Amino acid sequence: MGDGVEATATGRSGSPRAAGGYGPGSPAGTAVAAEPYPPLGPEPAAGAYPPLAAGTADLAGLAQRYGLAVSGARPSLADYARQVWGRRHFIRTFASSKLAAQYTTARLGQVWQVVTPLINAAVYFLIFGVLLGTHRGIDNYIAYLCVGVFLFNFTQQAVQAGTRSIPNNLTLIRALHFPRASLPVAATISQLQQLVLSMLVLSGIVLVTGEPLTWRWLLILPSILLQTIFNAGLVMIVARLAAKTTDLAQLVPFVMRVWMYLSGVFYSTGVVAAHAPHLVVTALNWNPAYVFISLMRHSLMTSVPAHDLPGHLWVKAAAWALIVGAGGFAFFWHAEEEYGRG
Repeated sequence: MGDGVEATATGRSGSPRAAGGYGPGSPAGTAVAAEPYPPLGPEPAAGAYPPLAAGTADLAGLAQRYGLAVSGARPSLADYARQVWGRRHFIRTFASSKLAAQYTTARLGQVWQVVTPLINAAVYFLIFGVLLGTHRGIDNYIAYLCVGVFLFNFTQQAVQAGTRSIPNNLTLIRALHFPRASLPVAATISQLQQLVLSMLVLSGIVLVTGEPLTWRWLLILPSILLQTIFNAGLVMIVARLAAKTTDLAQLVPFVMRVWMYLSGVFYSTGVVAAHAPHLVVTALNWNPAYVFISLMRHSLMTSVPAHDLPGHLWVKAAAWALIVGAGGFAFFWHAEEEYGRG
């Protein structure tokens, strides 16, 4: 063989492989001995993997044979819920950053979170309270109106943000793997953060207009919690629909405006109930927006006694939160694999 040094090793396939080579710095034509490759492991035992169907070589069969899973496949509903909970820190941070970025170009910044519903309340007071006289029969109309405007604004803004939660974040969806429900949930949390600040102003309005501070104020927290769960479910429903039909974002504001007019935001539904058919009264009393607004009015205002409100408000609120919250989550989860495609 001349001056070269030759060594061979036989692998599992039976073909020899050279163990010699040219080391760095070796003179040209000089072969240096190299360490042999470590021996390969034994072949898997017969029947270790399920065999492919005769005559097929499809990818699904190969994946099954070697225990591979589809990337981005929809997990079970329980696993999906755990994944969303595992991203709770991301959801909170994402919601806060969206809220901070919302008013970066405005001189007043996040003050608009409070100013906007206050201006709306002033406009509604002028139109409905003064011009149309819907304040009749309501002892503290200013507080009554403000509670309705602030609480309905919470749901309205969350739903409108939900219609944009998927289309506006397609780059993030296509770049990273995470449960897509994190985006509509973050939209809800962002509006909840705005509501917390608004509630401080609302509480001041209620106190200034003559309402006392009572133990019923403790009911504010469970009331907001139930409404937040309801909002999250509703936001996930519209988020899935808007992901496929982007024009829905243009339609939602009109739907929300009609819903507001039917929710007793600036009038007492008792006046309507006195002249409306029983079916209409029942629909108004089960209107989820009206239910949550009534709970907050009863919690903050002694001038709105329980006998002036529909019965079983807490049962209705819990039912709406459970049905829409859980149903919206399952509805959104069912299309998990479709978001960001196309």
